Amino acid sequence: MLKIQKTITAICIFYLSGMFAIHANDTVYQRGMDFPDMVRKVTPSVVAIATDSPLRSPRIVMRGTGFVVYDGLHIITNAHVLPSGNNLEYNENITILIGRGRSPDRRVAEVIRVDTEHDLALLRVKGDKIPKFILGTGALAPEGTEIAITGFPIGSVLGLFPVTHKGIIASVTPIVIPQPTARYLDPKIIQQRRYDVYQLDITAFPGNSGSPLYNTISGKVEGILNSVSVKGSKENALTRPTGISFAIPVVHLHNLLRDAGLN
Repeated sequence: MLKIQKTITAICIFYLSGMFAIHANDTVYQRGMDFPDMVRKVTPSVVAIATDSPLRSPRIVMRGTGFVVYDGLHIITNAHVLPSGNNLEYNENITILIGRGRSPDRRVAEVIRVDTEHDLALLRVKGDKIPKFILGTGALAPEGTEIAITGFPIGSVLGLFPVTHKGIIASVTPIVIPQPTARYLDPKIIQQRRYDVYQLDITAFPGNSGSPLYNTISGKVEGILNSVSVKGSKENALTRPTGISFAIPVVHLHNLLRDAGLN
């Protein structure tokens, strides 16, 4: 008697932050700008989020991506990118890395506000203003909208070099909190979610958490990347990417700024 075994591949949702060691003005958009020009315009507004400790080797450990908003001195990233608390043993500071190459500028960042429900964090730095992104209106972008992300996937072992991926908003779907396996994603859990997110037809990797999700035509921010669908274990995020990622809509970024008194 022939037995047929059915193998079910579990699809899991994982955050995209990663810890990797590494040895102004408004962003202006012009009508008719092609995509390479768009990428050149937005890249200076994308920063790396890291921790810095002079007592540790390596001193700089990268955790994810962020992007500049508001007055050129505020940065939005994912809440899960930040360390759970300053490590007193190593005297860590949250630091942003600006620019590109092997010697990016470093600035200590202050945490202004954290919204754990929507996985958002607002940071502030001192110094010269950094070119900033323009946020979209807050309305949900329609499915099929062409978008891009720019960030620092898989860390920056060879230096700080932003990477851009392009795709579309495939669906507007209920938020799904990362779970160990797909069997935890039952209808009851999904119904408990209180807001929608974008499901993206786009490939993302560890280090992309906090990357801006922006419209390829207007350049305005439509949301922030925060998780990726993975086949099997978390390690497969690198070796077997599904090309499915998730992002928090920009309306929650507006609310974060408003709650911080930045209208």
